[in-house]
Amino acid sequence: MPFPVPRSLLPCWLRHYPRPALADDLVAGLIVAVLALPQSLAYALLAGLPPQAGLYVSILPAFAYAWVGSSMVQAVGPVAITSIMTLTVLAPLAAPQSPEYVALAASLSLLTGALLVLASLLRLGFLAQLLSRPVTQGFLTGSAILIVISQAHHVFGIAHLADLPAFLRDLAAGRLSPTAQLGIACLLAMAANRHLLGRLLQRFGFPARRAAFVVRLMPLLIVGLATLAVIQGNLASRGITIVGSIESGLPPLQWIWPEEAKLGHLALPALIMALVGMVQNIAMAQALAIQRRERVSANREILGLGVANLVAAVHGGMPVGGGVSRTVLNVSAGARTPLASMVTAAAMAAIVLAAAPAFASLPLAALGATIMVAAFSMIDFRSLRTAWAYDRIDAASWLGTAGGVLFLGLEQGIAIGIALSLIALIVRASTPHIARLGRLPGSEHFRNVERYAVDTLPQALFLRIDESLFFGNLAAVETRLGSELLQSPQMRHVVLVMSAINRVDTTAMETLCDINRNLAEQGIALHLAEIKGPVQDRLKRSPLWPALKGRVFLSANEAFEALR
Repeated sequence: MPFPVPRSLLPCWLRHYPRPALADDLVAGLIVAVLALPQSLAYALLAGLPPQAGLYVSILPAFAYAWVGSSMVQAVGPVAITSIMTLTVLAPLAAPQSPEYVALAASLSLLTGALLVLASLLRLGFLAQLLSRPVTQGFLTGSAILIVISQAHHVFGIAHLADLPAFLRDLAAGRLSPTAQLGIACLLAMAANRHLLGRLLQRFGFPARRAAFVVRLMPLLIVGLATLAVIQGNLASRGITIVGSIESGLPPLQWIWPEEAKLGHLALPALIMALVGMVQNIAMAQALAIQRRERVSANREILGLGVANLVAAVHGGMPVGGGVSRTVLNVSAGARTPLASMVTAAAMAAIVLAAAPAFASLPLAALGATIMVAAFSMIDFRSLRTAWAYDRIDAASWLGTAGGVLFLGLEQGIAIGIALSLIALIVRASTPHIARLGRLPGSEHFRNVERYAVDTLPQALFLRIDESLFFGNLAAVETRLGSELLQSPQMRHVVLVMSAINRVDTTAMETLCDINRNLAEQGIALHLAEIKGPVQDRLKRSPLWPALKGRVFLSANEAFEALR
């Protein structure tokens, strides 16, 4: 049977789909559809839109991203950041949930999507290179902790942090509210399922793959039992919050272009939303790819998110992004390819069309417990310990990003992480490692005199600078050179071994000219050795080259022999 779509147009993951992943993707897709349903409703209300809008943008936009994006497990849908930004931008322009407000939200999604697609065409995915691994790991951990905190009021019935002492007193006295009782019971059941059930089943002879399948299916059973308890015990009347009624049916596709008067109000917010969504989406995709030992394309991620927002503009009218908690659920449920997101979207469509009333009694306490347990698995303090032991600057980036996410918000956390990464890069580049070299006896190899027993020349100083030369690190180079000459006044030759130098900027070239002139006034000759081809090509067009008058060597050994 031929493909309904030309094979060349199919995404790579679908052309080479691993058949063993099918069962995992189907189960994960169904689990996420059920568990993300109340979240989708809540984010729509947070954005000032009708609750069903959150379901609508969980269908076709999810298909679009799964088809175009590059992450295997990233899930796109309504997210907290875009919801809050939508309300902040549009509330002064129209009444929430009014037809004009809905049209403005669709216009905002359209502009955001267009800007993201443009960024992809301009190949601005290089911005992802600003996110180091500690930054992405800190972002993921901070986001996961935020998810845990955000679900506490659903699971424990704690509306504010100030209520925590009273909750702890009630817990100690055994006087928990019905919401807390149900939430804690679901939380314990979910935790036991995740950490104990699989090993228990294998101990009783279940194959590992079948045991894992049961573990992933259990959250559905737990949520189902909690829903049954709510219905049978009429617990909604006792204060347990449920999802409530959901409007059935899908909206028609509508193309809405903003009025010219409104366009000016939406342009800058759309740009900010596009930038925030781009960085957040890439950060999450990269963090997940690191965990799963996969690769993602930053430009494909931007394109996928842009297309998803364009589709959301005509089907649902709400900006979407890479959902942190939804993605956490997707990973935790066992998703292996984007087919899981397509299954989720198809299940969402079926719910909206036929089964929306059946989910009215879902208790938010059970759903919050599921999300909380899934989020705990994404908290990665091991990476912080590794960074702390290896490089304190990277550990500071990890902590700064996670702390920024927790206390300032996701976009501010990413901004702090990028800033810390750039600061770390500048600090390292401006304080280069400089080694004094000598020749290993009986060889042509040169090594650091502080690490190896080497031969040196009393009248010649060999220095290797392990960093490109630019305006920010020249002071460190001059200081080290002056210190070495002060300790060895008999030196008559200075050889800069440039094997680790990839670039010499204009300021550095002029500084080398000054160093050559100053050394000559002291009766000391400057030499260069092991210059890389591209660096040498540039230096040949500079005033430094003729000033050296042939004092350039192919290797440090050649210079060593010439200066003996």
